Amino acid sequence: MHDTTRLAGRTLMITGASSGLGAHVARLAAHSGARVALVARREGALARLAGEIGEAGGEALALEADVANEAQMIDAFDRVEARWGPVSSVLVNAGVNRSGRAVDLSVEDLDTVFAINVRGAFIAAREAARRMHAAGIAQEGRIVLVSSITAQTQGSGLVAYSASKAAVSHLGRLLANEWVRSGPNVNVVSPGYFRSELAGDWFETEAGKRQLSAMPRGRLMEQEALDATLLHLLSDESRFLTGADIRIDDGQTL
Repeated sequence: MHDTTRLAGRTLMITGASSGLGAHVARLAAHSGARVALVARREGALARLAGEIGEAGGEALALEADVANEAQMIDAFDRVEARWGPVSSVLVNAGVNRSGRAVDLSVEDLDTVFAINVRGAFIAAREAARRMHAAGIAQEGRIVLVSSITAQTQGSGLVAYSASKAAVSHLGRLLANEWVRSGPNVNVVSPGYFRSELAGDWFETEAGKRQLSAMPRGRLMEQEALDATLLHLLSDESRFLTGADIRIDDGQTL
């Protein structure tokens, strides 16, 4: 079991919180003592998750917002501050994929991926930093961006997603550098392949099975593999860690 006080006193905003890794970390963080602000576009799913966390004794606030919409994200931060005060930790997790070979990929699909994965990440991180500075808590602030091992690998069918995640990884380094003296700390986690809504049933297809068998350990991770690292980065424990890009992939890229 995880320490139930590890994130005590922190207000954590999670984007892409309605399902998958975002929802998983929301439960984990609430169990670890954080007040959790849940941001996504699916209002019903957010409300159910917030209710579940509340029934388990945690505190959660459902915030319907499009991460690529600056006005909606500013409003989301306003609503968190009105309820609990300033956000002190942020998990920038929202992401989408549009699969397909580059020659078949539409510009509209490319724009959608970059709007959510990159523009959305920038808006969330920038707005969090602005408010942490205004509240005088920037040096205690923690911003974690979720990237992917595909940001550093080459493969067909993931042009938009992989390029967007490469941008997210470098965005994390740039923001860490810009805020290194004043805070907040900014770090990146680059997971390997794990069972998720984003991956869908790919690894049940023949091509997906071949990819899986080619991995050094021949297996997918579970999202719990990220728990310890994410809790560390979002908590006071990571006060000496900024500008890192931590790859967690069970040796998939070896």
